[in-house]
Amino acid sequence: MAYIWQSPDWPAFRWRDEELTTQLVAVRHEQGRLFGRIEVLGFKVREDTLLQTLTEDVVKSSAIEGERLDEQQVRSSLARRLGIDIDGFVAPDRSVEGIVHITLDATMNCWKPLTAERLFQWHAALFPTGRNEWGQKLRVGAWRNDSRGQMQVVSGSFGREKVHYVAPPAGLLEAEMTAFLNWFNAAPAIDPTLKAAVAHLWFVAIHPFDDGNGRITRAIADMALARADAGPQRLYSMSAAIERARRDYYDVLKVTTSGEDLDVTRWNRWFVDRLGHAVSNAMATLDNVMFKARFWQTYSALDLNARQAKVLDRLLEGDFEGKLTSTKWAKLAKTSQDTAARDIADLVAKGLLQKSAAGGRSTAYELIASLPSTD
Repeated sequence: MAYIWQSPDWPAFRWRDEELTTQLVAVRHEQGRLFGRIEVLGFKVREDTLLQTLTEDVVKSSAIEGERLDEQQVRSSLARRLGIDIDGFVAPDRSVEGIVHITLDATMNCWKPLTAERLFQWHAALFPTGRNEWGQKLRVGAWRNDSRGQMQVVSGSFGREKVHYVAPPAGLLEAEMTAFLNWFNAAPAIDPTLKAAVAHLWFVAIHPFDDGNGRITRAIADMALARADAGPQRLYSMSAAIERARRDYYDVLKVTTSGEDLDVTRWNRWFVDRLGHAVSNAMATLDNVMFKARFWQTYSALDLNARQAKVLDRLLEGDFEGKLTSTKWAKLAKTSQDTAARDIADLVAKGLLQKSAAGGRSTAYELIASLPSTD
């Protein structure tokens, strides 16, 4: 089977601009609305939006690869590095610190050249023990050497593997990465959003590392998008939008990289579509952050204990899984069932929580749907 890098014209990608123009205009319009909304908000709201967006980006990029990170560790690591004060700091482990470092370096330092040495540092940060999550020893901070065979993307159980993609052999990597980095660092001769799309596809097609190619690919795309947005402030998460369409993501990559056709219109169209979803999701995130700010402002005079403030904050963050019951409250607040029940009853009486309409064996609660009118 032939692969895209085997085309005699590789890497002269091409696409049909007429099929992308309307899509790009629509996305830019929504980006403009998002940037306009954030500009008129206070510093604290912008800070909270940035922290929530970056947390989602880190967690979802790893989730695409099937790795589940502790969201509180990610948030704590980001907050510490950005100088943001948060409640409930959780000491992050080395793997979390690594992916957070990559994400921030790619976006906050988006204008710095992308070099082989910088990529090696990212790779070493991603695998601080020199092994991946399955315990396999890796060639860290260097291009792969294919000592265990040519790089293949496979699925299926042992003995029944299905090969989806074969990357360029190790002997070509130096030349391949030099060409990629020279192109990436040059002034964009194409639409900057499409440059992010092509960068994503090109790097993942080369697959230069033993492991971690997907996460580094998405960091590079975020770096290109930060440049396209003319600044490092991340207001939307491309990784979260991709993770919500994870199967489609792998399908379109497989179709695009299989065969020697360098027409990547379909991939670019999919990438821009996901960017549109990312911006829409960012609008929802901003609404959530603004609701949280108004919530605490509205109820600042209430006498809440530390347990109540902690659980309410988790609910307001939007990362609470499942239903809130007295049992779950007791676990989160590290208190007794009776104390949890009293805490909840007090918040219901104060109008901050309400009984959930959804049925179940245990009574569940949720935040109030709206705040009192200020008119």
